[in-house]
Amino acid sequence: PDLLPTCNGEITTMSFLQDVVDILLQYVVKSFDRSTKVIDFHYPNELLQEYNWELADQPQTLEEILLNCRTTLKYAIKTGHPRYFNQLSTGLDMVGLAADWLTSAANTNMFTYEIAPVFVLLEYVTLRKMREMVGWPGGCGDGIFSPGGAISNMYAMLIARFKMFPEVKEKGMAAIPRLVAFTSEHSHFSVKKGAAALGIGTDSVILIRCDERGKMIPSDLERRIVEAKQKGFVPFLVSATAGTTVYGAFDPLIAIADICKKYKIWMHVDGAWGGGLLMSRKHKWKLNGVERANSVTWNPHKMMGVPLQCSALLVREEGLMQSCNQMHASYLFQQDKHYDLSYDTGDKALQCGRHVDVFKLWLMWRAKGTTGFEAQIDKCLELAEYLYNKIKNREGYEMVFDGKPQHTNVCFWYIPPGLRGMEDSEERTSRLMKVAPVIKARMMEYGTTMVSYQPLGDKVNFFRMVISNPAATHQDIDFLIDEIERLGQDL
Repeated sequence: PDLLPTCNGEITTMSFLQDVVDILLQYVVKSFDRSTKVIDFHYPNELLQEYNWELADQPQTLEEILLNCRTTLKYAIKTGHPRYFNQLSTGLDMVGLAADWLTSAANTNMFTYEIAPVFVLLEYVTLRKMREMVGWPGGCGDGIFSPGGAISNMYAMLIARFKMFPEVKEKGMAAIPRLVAFTSEHSHFSVKKGAAALGIGTDSVILIRCDERGKMIPSDLERRIVEAKQKGFVPFLVSATAGTTVYGAFDPLIAIADICKKYKIWMHVDGAWGGGLLMSRKHKWKLNGVERANSVTWNPHKMMGVPLQCSALLVREEGLMQSCNQMHASYLFQQDKHYDLSYDTGDKALQCGRHVDVFKLWLMWRAKGTTGFEAQIDKCLELAEYLYNKIKNREGYEMVFDGKPQHTNVCFWYIPPGLRGMEDSEERTSRLMKVAPVIKARMMEYGTTMVSYQPLGDKVNFFRMVISNPAATHQDIDFLIDEIERLGQDL
């Protein structure tokens, strides 16, 4: 109650915020300290009972509010910790953090130039630069920052459908033929989720077979397109993946582009995870053919380490997003304003309220330059190769697929001493399935590191190590191997 905007609230406000900043700075320093835990794990019911989290009628003191801040961070996962490898988005960038603080202080909405002048211009500049890096001449086209890769992919489906059947916007799905989309069996679940949300239906998403490295097989794609057309369905979108979630595989974009051109189908590239490689001269060949796509998803909050959330959808044809999504709300998008209305971007978005996501990316790009991002990305890929080389012939490890990883995903089984002599059998498989979950649970209880695992197809639980944290070093990779062996030796 003593904080601004109460009169004479300045002094209390300044000291309160100073205290908050001190708490945050201590947390930041701790995040990079290898002697601290990645996580102080408690089971949900323990955490619920240990503290009073309930909301009350009466206000609490500022001391208690500061205590709430400390407690929350005490149990937060240190996603910037050099030994946190659990997700595709890791790391804690200082300039990105500063940008996030500034964005929250400015607290505005992205729909019009009128209320977000600098942010709207920075979105325009940054998206154009990203489209240039995709390879579209002069960075032409359109785009938007959305709340994550799943929404970016849904935008692509929405726009592809509108491009083929503009009447769907007014008349709905009943007015158009039965549509089908194609994506690889290793693609992200968001393609099916988008189909469900848009009323196309998950049964209309046809999964294309992958080779043993997890790349879509173009001949199977063509076969399934022909098959769908023979059944009277209308293929409207192919979503190729540049950097699959589990294997980190890059679909063969040139071959897929040829097929899309032949059958006049919208080509989308889901580069949520692999798009960052466009920043690297050494690795961007993995996305050869991306310039032929009609739309591209690229998440700077993954490989580039921009604080969450920061996901871009890029569209090659200008004006399409606008006509697909605009509703001409006269209380926001008045046509008689005194400035160039093309900077009012809100009508091309699905959201009305839209968070400022661009500033973190823009400020980091200013601070690092493209070469800084390149060095960061090259280093992560080099670390993945180091891990691969270290375990490919090491006793107790089996690779999930042959050959060095294309991205920073390294997929492997740890075979504990107790399983090493066993021949392939159902018993061995069912025991192996339990190894990764047990080791992961122990990692979390000790709080030393975090790495994810999953089954895939007929393969039982294996570790999926991913590296996108610029703070990680060779020593952290060594530590992970030692830790897996320490926690799994009795299994």
